[in-house]
Amino acid sequence: MLKLENITKSFEGTTILNNLNLEVKDNAILSVVGPSGAGKTTLLRCIAGLEKADSGKFTLDGNPFDPADESSKERVVGVVFQDFNLFPHLSVLQNVALAPEMVLKQDKKTSEAAAKKLLDQLELTNHADQFPFELSGGQKQRVAIARALAMQPKILCYDEPTSALDPSLRDAVAELILGLKKTGITQIVVTHDPDFAKKIADQLLEVKPINK
Repeated sequence: MLKLENITKSFEGTTILNNLNLEVKDNAILSVVGPSGAGKTTLLRCIAGLEKADSGKFTLDGNPFDPADESSKERVVGVVFQDFNLFPHLSVLQNVALAPEMVLKQDKKTSEAAAKKLLDQLELTNHADQFPFELSGGQKQRVAIARALAMQPKILCYDEPTSALDPSLRDAVAELILGLKKTGITQIVVTHDPDFAKKIADQLLEVKPINK
């Protein structure tokens, strides 16, 4: 279980998160909804260690941990970014295999074998040798998910997973996220779409702007 206690985060004197408390059960899907400026993405970035909380405590399975600690060899949290952030000069296979080689120090044979398994799982095998510019938005998103999963995180975070896609792909994204539950991973989804949030969520967190 992931637990956040009294998490506070401010930017330039403006408080975005104020003593936030949250528990996310193992293998659950948490949807975080709320208007722009309410702190959805800030919360996700703090959980992922991309921003350091000003105060508060994170625990995972009862043990304290610092999401921003880059010295840990174990990747607790993975992120699928809104604009995917794929490397344009690398093939799909190389995009997925690179981080395990660089960060986890896997040899190329091991990392590529694991990457191919993930591509097969996400129905991307036929795109392994293509480059990002050759892919559709939905395919890019699946590559981004495969790349995050390659680091074997316990928790996978998504920042607005439907915003860059055609509305017709929303149900496919929901099915993909729900399907990943079978792998045992915990997922946290930030979204502006309340209907999508409810469709996938085991837990729903609505954040609101802090009154000044």
